[in-house]
Amino acid sequence: MINKITSIVIALIGLAMLWMGGELLLAGGSFFYVIMALGLLATAVALFKNNKVALSIYAVLMWLTLIWIIYEVGFDKWQWIPRGDLIGIIGVWLALPWIVRPLYRPSQPDNARGFHPFLGTTVLIMIAIVIGLMFYDPYPQAGNITTERTPVDAGAAQNDWSAYGGSASGLRFSGLKQIDKTNVNRLTIAWEYHTGDLRDPAKDASEFTFEATPLKVNDTVYFCTPHNEVHALNPETGAVKWKYQGTPDPSNLQQHQTCRGVSYYDAGAAPIAADTPAGSTPAPALCRKRIFNATTDARLIALDADSGKPCADFGTNGVVDLHAGMGQIRPHALMQTAAPLVAENLVIVGGSVMDNGYHAGNPSGVIRAYDAISGKLVWNFDPAQPENTQPIGEGQSYPQDTPVAWGTLSADVKNGLVYVPFGNASPDEVGINRDPNSNTEKFRDTLVALDLHTGTFKWRFRSSNNDLWDRDNPSQPSLLDIDYQGNKQPVVVLPTKTGNLFVLNRLTGQPVYPVNQVEVSTKGGVPGEKLAPTQPVSALNFIPEALNEKAMWGLTPFDQMACRREFTSLRYDGNPWTPSTEAGTLVFPGNIGVFNWGSVAIDPERQILIASPVRLAYKYNLIKRTADTEDKRLFTQEGQPYWNENFEGNYAIHIQQFASSLGIPCIAPPWGRMVGVDLTSGKTVWLRRVGTTKNLATTFLPGRFPIGFPMGMVAHGGPLITAGDVVFHAATADNFFRAYDVNTGKLLWENELPAGGQATPSTYMGKDNKQYVIIAAGGHGSMATKPGDAVIAYRLQ
Repeated sequence: MINKITSIVIALIGLAMLWMGGELLLAGGSFFYVIMALGLLATAVALFKNNKVALSIYAVLMWLTLIWIIYEVGFDKWQWIPRGDLIGIIGVWLALPWIVRPLYRPSQPDNARGFHPFLGTTVLIMIAIVIGLMFYDPYPQAGNITTERTPVDAGAAQNDWSAYGGSASGLRFSGLKQIDKTNVNRLTIAWEYHTGDLRDPAKDASEFTFEATPLKVNDTVYFCTPHNEVHALNPETGAVKWKYQGTPDPSNLQQHQTCRGVSYYDAGAAPIAADTPAGSTPAPALCRKRIFNATTDARLIALDADSGKPCADFGTNGVVDLHAGMGQIRPHALMQTAAPLVAENLVIVGGSVMDNGYHAGNPSGVIRAYDAISGKLVWNFDPAQPENTQPIGEGQSYPQDTPVAWGTLSADVKNGLVYVPFGNASPDEVGINRDPNSNTEKFRDTLVALDLHTGTFKWRFRSSNNDLWDRDNPSQPSLLDIDYQGNKQPVVVLPTKTGNLFVLNRLTGQPVYPVNQVEVSTKGGVPGEKLAPTQPVSALNFIPEALNEKAMWGLTPFDQMACRREFTSLRYDGNPWTPSTEAGTLVFPGNIGVFNWGSVAIDPERQILIASPVRLAYKYNLIKRTADTEDKRLFTQEGQPYWNENFEGNYAIHIQQFASSLGIPCIAPPWGRMVGVDLTSGKTVWLRRVGTTKNLATTFLPGRFPIGFPMGMVAHGGPLITAGDVVFHAATADNFFRAYDVNTGKLLWENELPAGGQATPSTYMGKDNKQYVIIAAGGHGSMATKPGDAVIAYRLQ
């Protein structure tokens, strides 16, 4: 009876596989699923007839499947899963005694032990191979960075962490080395603090994210929360010194609800406003030490660093309204999500806008520098009129619909330069109405250098040509001097969503590492779209290898077949610049990018770069707007509204991750990696997977996945390097905070956080002469990591 039931189950699996495999074959995909299905059906028929040849047929099928797997993906165990798991499970079941014995006559000796020589041996060999693969991973690249440490004046963080990236240079490097690779495994929690700032689903945005990098300066730890609260803590105990809550205006119509960091300013003993006339006596500042917070509702707030009270002499009672000069703005269209840049006596901000919300009327991407004492506008750089940097006049407005810089800026104070990573201008994926001769186009997706004191334009470098994929520059640029191929140069490193790491001379903007313009397709897309014939590619890049059908993944053959079938139906030109279409385009990497706001970390003394590049593909569908729908919301089949509606435009845009019905990426892991680069040569010395499957939200199991398979998970947040040759990183989707050897990438220590750690850590020296490492663990709404409100500090036992 058990064999009859087994044969029916196998037949049903075979029929389902024949149906899906046949569809895939007719679409031009792999033929092997049809062979697999026929093998299953033949096994089922023979087993139903109680013929032991069923077991031999199945053994042959297992060997054919093994050969096919090795042909397609080699010995990558994670890619073996969808190809072989179901076949392997059925094989083990068929080899069990209660299946084998009924197939033999009582007089046959094999009946007694219930062992089929061919199938049984095959199953044992397969199990041995799988066990062996558990200890082998062909993906990581081993290596050892051997550059010597040479102390340099790079403005790196030391005992304090006084700016978002450690300093205005944006290196995410600390000269502290009390914690090093020999003792980091002794790290324990020094203190844990909970902000109490949690998401209210009825009011708050779905992308509610606690991504703050805490500062430690003025003998205090400072950070902001998604509702733009500012908390000040004792660095050694985590005890609250003060808390500023303000008047948040949350809304689930906001596209982003986050605050990645605050900024610190010390006016010194005799602060002088930038606009104070020469020879006059300046009025004393009310707050000599200040914390600046740029909010999601577009305000720049100055707080007394000692008390948390607003600095009344800054703007209007401590607040500068960043809506000023922007003209008429739709609700929640203008945001601040990045830490302001403080350089000399200026506080400088860009801005963020609602991507693809409207075809026109989006806020300006102007860069504005305010006096850190008075809050008066000192200069503005408007991409639409770059030659006019004098403060805008009363009653005037900046032209709208210009490129924005929503990431954190950097500054070379010694040379008097500010570096602005401009991105796209909304709408990001439709360029039908763009004017290639306008100033807006000249500054789209460019790194721009401005004079720190006047805002005067110095140079620009274009990172993407006619961006139609939301490839804005999200990362804070990093500044250092490198000895590339024996030639020492001052450089700026710009990570991009495409995966390029552009290394430019920071005084001239000329490439230090070669940049080639590669030809891309200009055919297809939608009518009227203008496609750039070339795109820039840096000699140092982590642009993912092109996908093919073999690169599709899943947990079973069925969701893998579904992914393969969808892959064949989407337009994909084998590069990151495939034009979007109404029928559907596969964009790889997608709009989350290879690099995002977490940027990279660089040790300027050893010229080592650490990065965590992401590999995720997305589906882009353009939806034609008509006269009847130009100002109406569009909805998915599930009844959910699209975010990227582009009201009154040519097309709305539907963007979703390329994933199976189980919610698992259709492309094979790793989805997250970590790399170590020797900047003196530009060589990637080591590469590893980063992150595990533990704590992932799943659609096929209740709760979160309990087992941590080290596949390599998405990381949203940046790394930190210390002079102790340790890399700290907590941005993966599994809630773990980890430490790695900077030379080899070897995992040295890990600790499970109470929530998702989608943030960048920082480090500092306490008054107790102990080095602390600190991380915000609050989760990330759109990544579906565990939400929370914790800030945790670690130190050695």
